[in-house]
Amino acid sequence: MGVTRALATTPVDMVPRWPDRTLDVAALRAAGHRPVPFRDVVLKVHQRCNLACDYCYVYTMADQSWRDRPALMERATWLAAAERMAEHATAHRLTTMRLVLHGGEPLLAGVDRLTALIGDFRAAFGGECRLEIGLQTNAVLLDPALLDLFVREGVRVGVSLDGTAAANDRRRRYADGRGSSAAVDRALRLLGGPAYREAFAGLLCTVDPSTDPVASYEALLAYGPPQLDLLIPHANWSTPPQRDPSGSGTPHADWLIAVFDRWYGAPRQETRIRLFEDVMALVLGGAGRSEQVGLSPVASVVVESDGSVELVDSLKTSYPGACFTGLTVFADPFDAALDHPGVVARQIGVEALAPACRACPVQAVCGGGHYAHRYRPGDGYLNPSVYCADMAELIRHISGRMRADLHRR
Repeated sequence: MGVTRALATTPVDMVPRWPDRTLDVAALRAAGHRPVPFRDVVLKVHQRCNLACDYCYVYTMADQSWRDRPALMERATWLAAAERMAEHATAHRLTTMRLVLHGGEPLLAGVDRLTALIGDFRAAFGGECRLEIGLQTNAVLLDPALLDLFVREGVRVGVSLDGTAAANDRRRRYADGRGSSAAVDRALRLLGGPAYREAFAGLLCTVDPSTDPVASYEALLAYGPPQLDLLIPHANWSTPPQRDPSGSGTPHADWLIAVFDRWYGAPRQETRIRLFEDVMALVLGGAGRSEQVGLSPVASVVVESDGSVELVDSLKTSYPGACFTGLTVFADPFDAALDHPGVVARQIGVEALAPACRACPVQAVCGGGHYAHRYRPGDGYLNPSVYCADMAELIRHISGRMRADLHRR
């Protein structure tokens, strides 16, 4: 099934608007906007989760399509996905691609199935393109058997943990209400130990303005992560973020600024924090690596447990079907997704921004904020981020600290 047919079966309000109509991909291509090939493929190896985090965008927000998909990805599905990845790498002469094992909770697939899956993907990449493999997990099932596999196969493991045990257990709980921090602590002591540390990619923490930012950072730092990802919780103009009872107009920026000052002021680098490093690079005229800031083209695609090819799944926070393309790994090459308006809009830079964002002095750094955070019913993603004030405040603060340092030197 090609993109034209897929979009023809999609309700009009399920397609991102440009600016008040469906994105005119043909006109953009004629104007010289070339597609950027996918570098990352997110594979939903297991559709369910063993935790019930109260902010999870997959299970608690607008799109509930997970209910209709198989819980576990079948081998035929991942074999087709592996073939599509290798085909894409060959077509675009890529030297590296990255496979990200995701969910739900990917460790629910079990060590035997993950061993087979990783082996099949390695076998598919026998040519000049090197396959990197990562995995994002809540870590409660992480054990030596899995870690032996990940070290042997060069799989890099990222773990989700929200700061201190008390902060984590307030949001990241089992369905029966028990907190997950004790299980994650056990897993991280294994992962961070000498036998398995080479598999440790880093920690992912969702910002919670009701928690102590410095205590949260230092609790994460205690595990010696190579990198931290600090993520602003997903929200948009139809489901806005909860605001701090203190009345601050920029509570998420306040939290991040406190962590930045603690991190930036340390006598030596304690860990890498992608959001801060991206803002600093962008302030200096460079490029960023994350979806939260900057205008770098998004080069990721998702394969769901049933083989559906979808847009990055943070868009599930917007409305039911926001990630839909109508494509599958059984019938379509990944190249077919490159002309989907939802992909094109995230690869054309400033031209996809709302007028207010184009006129903003921090536009080149902010990049309009996270794409999913711009959604408003009626005009789609052609809006500033719902976190606009927070992002502007954070960028001003980081830029100010850097200018002051440069002036002193």
